[in-house]
Amino acid sequence: MRLRHKFGFMFSFTLVVNLILTKYFLVEITDNYKMTIEKLVVHNRQLNEKIEEIESIGLQVTVTMYEPVPYQTDSTPNILADGTRIRTQKASEYRFIAVSRNLLKRWGGPLDYGDFVILRNTQSHKDGLYQVRDTMNPRWVNRIDILETPGTPPYRLVGEILIADMEKNT
Repeated sequence: MRLRHKFGFMFSFTLVVNLILTKYFLVEITDNYKMTIEKLVVHNRQLNEKIEEIESIGLQVTVTMYEPVPYQTDSTPNILADGTRIRTQKASEYRFIAVSRNLLKRWGGPLDYGDFVILRNTQSHKDGLYQVRDTMNPRWVNRIDILETPGTPPYRLVGEILIADMEKNT
């Protein structure tokens, strides 16, 4: 009889201790999750504000050009980074651009393949609507390359891009 009483007491004591510890750790974990979520919400809000600023004010970029030739691209100059196939002799007609990696979503930027951007304030005839289809070498930052037909005279401009609110046509 005494053994049964001791066993019951030990079981009850262990159960109470486990319940107290579980409640303590659940409260602690819940508090940690709440703090983490609050930090993430604040960080997300800051990133969204930064994106809105880029969308409304524009992001200053250096604008250059590239031709679909092997020494400026790779061994398949008629295939762009997103898989689009082009006719190299009509490259200027497409109005496609390559963007530096820091501008692409996969590397933390606001743009994705297929997005339309408005290029403005270049003080040239290159202002207008372009579509993101290619990626530049990793060494470039805040830069876009306009796809041009081979033989186009090289140029270097400064302008800004705005994200155009249009349906993607991929």
